[in-house]
Amino acid sequence: MILISKYIKNTGFLLLLFVVLLSVFTSCSIKYSLSGASIPPEAKTVSVQYFENNAKLKNPLLSQQLTDAIKDKFVSQTDLNIVNGYGDLDFEGEIIDYSTKPMAIQGNDVAALNRLTITIRVKYTNSKDPDSKYDFDKTFSRYEDYDSNFDLSQVENELTEKIIEQLVQDIFNESVVNW
Repeated sequence: MILISKYIKNTGFLLLLFVVLLSVFTSCSIKYSLSGASIPPEAKTVSVQYFENNAKLKNPLLSQQLTDAIKDKFVSQTDLNIVNGYGDLDFEGEIIDYSTKPMAIQGNDVAALNRLTITIRVKYTNSKDPDSKYDFDKTFSRYEDYDSNFDLSQVENELTEKIIEQLVQDIFNESVVNW
């Protein structure tokens, strides 16, 4: 009988301790998601302004593909709602370089590989935390190499898709992962 009484008292104490710890941890001021994003709880919306293509070499689909890919990333990886105008978290920017150049020059002055590079400038603002140390205005650049036996037009769609995916992941990590 004494053992049962001690067990009930210990179980009650453990239950109380669990409830207290649970309430402490759930009252933190940052929301975490499975993607690793840490978003202030007061942030409910995200906006992505259209990324103008100001590169010398133009891919006519690139602006829309990049803008849509950033939106898709936030819809799929966070609980934020996409809004027109300016959201609690806002992204704007431009494509500043879209270029291809030869790489891996062989002995006969012919390139074995070419490199497609996309460079973008992104400005990120968290309006729910105007003094945020995580706001930024920076440049991101990624590239993919391709066999010089192919013309850019033959591999362009596949390469830009891969590069956009990498750029969007960089933007996501820089803005809300904060590791």
